[in-house]
Amino acid sequence: MPPLVVTLAVDETARAAWNALRRRWFPPERLVVDAHLTLFHALPGEHLAAVLADGAEVAGDLEPFELTVTGARSLGRGVALDVTAEPLLRLHAGLRARWKDWLTRQDAQRFAPHVTVQNKVHPDVAAATLEAVRRDPGPRTATATGLDVWRYLGGPWEHLAGVPLAGRR
Repeated sequence: MPPLVVTLAVDETARAAWNALRRRWFPPERLVVDAHLTLFHALPGEHLAAVLADGAEVAGDLEPFELTVTGARSLGRGVALDVTAEPLLRLHAGLRARWKDWLTRQDAQRFAPHVTVQNKVHPDVAAATLEAVRRDPGPRTATATGLDVWRYLGGPWEHLAGVPLAGRR
């Protein structure tokens, strides 16, 4: 069964701005998904019900919260926007603790929240892009609104569910 991807849902203004950056800088032949902030890259597809239930429980305790774009950084062969927020780190840690037995090596490593705006280009192209994105990274803040759960389909993703930040606490 194909793996699940869990991303952070954000407000429409930030999503549109990040998508515009991604469409401008990402190699068009590789652009198969919109801009996103990945929380988990590959959870076992057979655990969809548990992922949704755990996501609803953990996200349900949080109010929507502000994210800060702290700058652009090099990925070597691409560029990313670094994003931070204390509630984001708590959200990720809460989910990670529930899913620790399912994590791939990539998902078990230190969480460094970011939005990839370019990837898989020549390092010289990435360096030029980095300078441009540093000058105009788009909005400096965004609002986290929930989680999105996707099924990875070998390139494109299928959206399975949205889980809102419900603020029950």
